[in-house]
Amino acid sequence: MTTQITLDRKRALRIAGTLRVAGALVGLAVALGACTHTDEAVTAASYPDDYRMRHPIAIQEADQSIVIFVGHARGGLSASQRADVMGLAQTWLHEATGAINADVPVDTPNARAAADAVREIQSLLAAAGVPARGLVVRRYHPDDPRQLAAIRLSYPKISAVAGPCGIWPEDLGPSIKNKSYFENKQYYNFGCAYQRNMAAMVDNPSDLEQPRTETPPYTARRTAAFEKYRKGAPTAIAYPEAEKAKLSDTGK
Repeated sequence: MTTQITLDRKRALRIAGTLRVAGALVGLAVALGACTHTDEAVTAASYPDDYRMRHPIAIQEADQSIVIFVGHARGGLSASQRADVMGLAQTWLHEATGAINADVPVDTPNARAAADAVREIQSLLAAAGVPARGLVVRRYHPDDPRQLAAIRLSYPKISAVAGPCGIWPEDLGPSIKNKSYFENKQYYNFGCAYQRNMAAMVDNPSDLEQPRTETPPYTARRTAAFEKYRKGAPTAIAYPEAEKAKLSDTGK
């Protein structure tokens, strides 16, 4: 009987030791897994500190377009629509990199009126200096029959773009995954709206890459200034009307 009790006790001790070792291994695996997950999250959330590198302004070709709505019973253009077409023609002459595409609806209640409007558009573009090969008419079937089909005029141009904005890969508050919060680092979306607005406001996208060529100097004015300098006279310009433009005498 004593021998049987001793064997049962040894067996129980071996089982308890095995369970302790297994528990230690499981705890170590969980700890290592947690460390590995944290490192991956921090690496994935890393980004440049400079907002100009996070949200660079890219120069690419984009479409400039206007939409002309045409009813089913009137095929001519209104005064404002004619002004829009003439404005598009003027900008096309200066900045376009391809032909004007006119998307015209077909098999719609206003298809006949749209065809009449396109003929007037062609006349306006020709009067503004757009050659016949500068307009390409394309016909399309609207996806939604309930929506009023319109004529869309578009042409490609060189544009500056940035974004998209509104991407938040991490929280702004304190978090174990938010490395930028503890390092006082700019959040990812910081500066995106500024870059996007700057790209939209620039008149000539090439100005972002290189300076423009200098224009020739005004020789007549430069000669007059040199003549005053040669005689020892003041070369400053007097503006006699400057005082009349002031709205207040504060500071006198």
